[in-house]
Amino acid sequence: MQVQNFLQHSDIEEAVNWRHHLHRNPELGFEETETSAFIAARLAEWGYSVKTGYGKTGLVGSLTRGSSSKAIGIRADIDALPISEKSGVDYASRSPGKMHACGHDGHVAMALAAAKSLTAQSFDGTVHFVFQPAEENEGGGRAMVEDGLFRDFAMDGIYAMHNWPALDLGQCVARNDQMMAAFGTFEIKVKGRGAHGAMPHEGADPIVAASQIVSALQTITSRNVSPLQCAVVSATQVHGGDAWNVIPEEVVIRGTTRWFDEQVGAKIEARLAALAGSISAAFDCEADVDYMYRYPATINDPACAAIVRDVAPDVAGVTVVEADPSMAAEDFSFMLREKRGCYFWLGAKKSGSNPGLHSAYFDFNDALLPIGANMWVSLVQNQLKTA
Repeated sequence: MQVQNFLQHSDIEEAVNWRHHLHRNPELGFEETETSAFIAARLAEWGYSVKTGYGKTGLVGSLTRGSSSKAIGIRADIDALPISEKSGVDYASRSPGKMHACGHDGHVAMALAAAKSLTAQSFDGTVHFVFQPAEENEGGGRAMVEDGLFRDFAMDGIYAMHNWPALDLGQCVARNDQMMAAFGTFEIKVKGRGAHGAMPHEGADPIVAASQIVSALQTITSRNVSPLQCAVVSATQVHGGDAWNVIPEEVVIRGTTRWFDEQVGAKIEARLAALAGSISAAFDCEADVDYMYRYPATINDPACAAIVRDVAPDVAGVTVVEADPSMAAEDFSFMLREKRGCYFWLGAKKSGSNPGLHSAYFDFNDALLPIGANMWVSLVQNQLKTA
């Protein structure tokens, strides 16, 4: 086995500078105009063909060598989160209420470092670097597909990587099947009749009804879904009332659901609506349920996952390990529904304090930059071998 290390020290320093620049200047989903311009400028400078406007702020950089029709796609997400940063780093966000709390700044820097390195490598075929907007809740992956990503760019497979702070640095997980869960969101408006808090019998209390609904929702996973299946129902918001002594007319419950099996997803929706309606009626209230399916489950193609696991041991700093899937969600799932591919994790654990993804204290582990970039280059070399 020959350990691959394509990046020089100067390349790593440059990738760190890119990452810190992006961290200082975070942009939310479908607003990543400066981020996209930054990426496009680098790619064009290195001789890539760049096409913009996919998913509004998404772009694709393509490079062809040789005469083969083989092609591979590499996707990196580019958006930030609506979180006020508390990391304390010198390159902290300059945009109040916005930060790269999921490491997408690192994902972009790794992809750019790989893209630059590949300009000096020999391969036979085409590599497409897909920079995707709005991964965080807004479905930028779906938008890029709808805008013709796979119509305009032929690919034999597409791959995506996410840094994973729960895994030791460089540990690689590429499952043959389920990686990330499907997810939905719900809003339940419980409508009653307001009354004075000292005269509750004159009204119909939506707070009491809502309290019962929140508790009952937990029975969906414990009593309606098989213990052998994965499911989550979480109420994450409850809003209602303005005064100490007034029973309000309405209470709003919001939350999220997760699953892998589509029948389980349908069961969750049906039971949630039934419980909200029947419990509200029992307390002389009404329930208005708005349920939305957001992302499908992220399911890898087994052959593509095997390719990632085969390539990983040849990359400096990478070891293949096994892990359970995550009940978090990922909109790369929309791409995997259209094209075979693999979504994998690379461990990014830091020594000492190690804040998790979506924490206001999170900061991408720069030690992963050369590991991830080398992983991408090695994967392209593996799939686009010269004759």
